[in-house]
Amino acid sequence: MSGQEILIIVIVILLLFGADALPGIAKTLGKGMRDFRNATDEIRREIESTTSEIKKEITDVAETITKDVTDFSDKITKDVNEIANSVTDDLNSVANEIKNEVEGVAKSIESDAAEIKNEIEETAKSATEDAPAEKAKTELPPPPPTYSDLADDPYNDYGDYGYSN
Repeated sequence: MSGQEILIIVIVILLLFGADALPGIAKTLGKGMRDFRNATDEIRREIESTTSEIKKEITDVAETITKDVTDFSDKITKDVNEIANSVTDDLNSVANEIKNEVEGVAKSIESDAAEIKNEIEETAKSATEDAPAEKAKTELPPPPPTYSDLADDPYNDYGDYGYSN
């Protein structure tokens, strides 16, 4: 309320009850305000005490739920880590087996290749030793006949048709 409204209320009370009744009305009004304030404080304390118990219960339930969720999460994490470790171990085992198999195959191929190379070298060496030296030489075919060769041939029936050497 503003100051003007309070002034109007005081003037109305003075007119209705007079100046002699004003202290009694003020005393009764003050006592009523005090009783109202005390009742309000008591209600507030009652509400706070009731809600503090509820808050405590809610806090306890929240802590219990948090603990249960944390325990459950830890258990799941532990199980997942155990499974992951098991899978990793299995994969490493399979990878090592494959690596050993591949190394074995590679060694076998290298051994077979060395044997084949030795056989080829021995075959080439024996073929060279067995062949006569004359066959090793390369003979060239005779060159094709030229026109002059044909003209000198007595059996040539071509005649000389103006060709010259």
